[in-house]
Amino acid sequence: MTLLSIFDMDKTITRAATFGPFLIYAVPRYAPWRIVLTPLVLITTLGFVLRLVSRSRLKEINLSLMLGTRIDAAKLDKISAGFAGQTLSRNCLAGALARVEAERAAGRRVALATASYAFYVRQIAALIGVEDVIATRTTDTDGAISPKIRGENCYGAAKLRMVQDWLAGQKIDRASAHIRFFSDHVSDAPCLDFADEGFATNAHAPLRALAARKGWQILDWV
Repeated sequence: MTLLSIFDMDKTITRAATFGPFLIYAVPRYAPWRIVLTPLVLITTLGFVLRLVSRSRLKEINLSLMLGTRIDAAKLDKISAGFAGQTLSRNCLAGALARVEAERAAGRRVALATASYAFYVRQIAALIGVEDVIATRTTDTDGAISPKIRGENCYGAAKLRMVQDWLAGQKIDRASAHIRFFSDHVSDAPCLDFADEGFATNAHAPLRALAARKGWQILDWV
């Protein structure tokens, strides 16, 4: 029997979302002049709110605006490591980190499954002792990273598909696995349903209501 605990990251492990803070951290360290393009990010975000731009396309556009269409992989890796350290010290919930450690101590394999870009999620995961990462991937070629998403944005139903693909790649038989899933957001309902045990963590109102109907445990971490 494989014992597996999968955590969402943004607002589950962290207090706040990470993509915006990553851009704020990265731009002055990679391409300071691109700060002048910040108003365009506000415009694309408005387009998303008005449903003119998809969630995945919004991420691609904003990363392109702030860091470019060909991002030096080595520089991005270094910046991501610095951002991970800042995230751990300023933006992680102590209760979430304690639960990650408790799951590991109980003999469970721990993974992160998040819509955030994998290049910085891997760095955060390493700092909290998590080796397995399921996240939104970039298109990488010749030492450069493109903001273009490879495959699907790891969000909603797509996240469940990516979790299932990861299980297959790890040769983990779902029938022989006990899975726990932790998330703050109702968009992760497909994964919470898929799990043997679902946990609504620091959940917003829609997920709290759904958790009450589904019998998922509600946890509040600080």
